[in-house]
This record gives sequence, C-alpha cells and structure tokens, in this order.
Amino acid sequence: MTDNAKPNGALTLRTVAMPADANPAGDIFGGWVMAQMDLASGITASERAKGRVVTAAVKEMAFALPVKIGDTLSVFTTIERVGRTSITLSVEAWATRARYNNMEKVTAATFIMVALDENGQPMPVPAE
Repeated sequence: MTDNAKPNGALTLRTVAMPADANPAGDIFGGWVMAQMDLASGITASERAKGRVVTAAVKEMAFALPVKIGDTLSVFTTIERVGRTSITLSVEAWATRARYNNMEKVTAATFIMVALDENGQPMPVPAE
C-alpha cells in the first residue's frame, strides 16, 4: 500500500483487469471500474435489504490513478446510511499492481441503492 493508506469498509469484490477491458494504451476503461463498484454496491445493499436493489445514483466519482491490465481490483463497501427505501454506501476501489504487489487507491464514490419489491416498486428496507 502507498503512504500507509488502508482501504475503508468490507472487501466485497475482487477481480482481475483483463485485456478486453482496456484501451490501446493498456489502461482499463473507467466504466469497467465503475461497473465493478456498482456490482459490489449491489451485493452489500441487497444483503442489507434482504432482496432486490437497483442503483439510483452515483455521486462524486473521480479517478486518481489508472488500473492496468493484470492488476487485481478490490472493491470495499461501507453502508453509510439506511433510509426508508434507500441505502447509501461509500465505495472504494483499490488496485494491487500485478508486477509490484503494492495496493493503491484508484477511486471512490457514493452509491445510492433503492430496495424494490417483486413488482419493481420501492419498498421499505427492513430493520436489522
């Protein structure tokens, strides 16, 4: 890890960045990283909601460093707030560099997920 920084939250998803996810320069597309963060948010929010959730919003996402082919992307999630039908999560993406074995924070964002019932309508998030 760099600068003694550590990820915040629970490790929710790990995957390897592959050539099909990269541009010609070997940098992984930001949309791929965001999709992994969205998957991790969905896992955590679905477990908390005990059912189906969808992404309602993504806030304040900026890419500090690129992800390269061969890097392991680790996504960490923290539930920040549970509303009546929504769950707000803090999500961080960290890359473990394939050749150097150091972990660096790539980006972070706030994801807002909404719990849905069987008919696709917002439903209250159950109490814990």
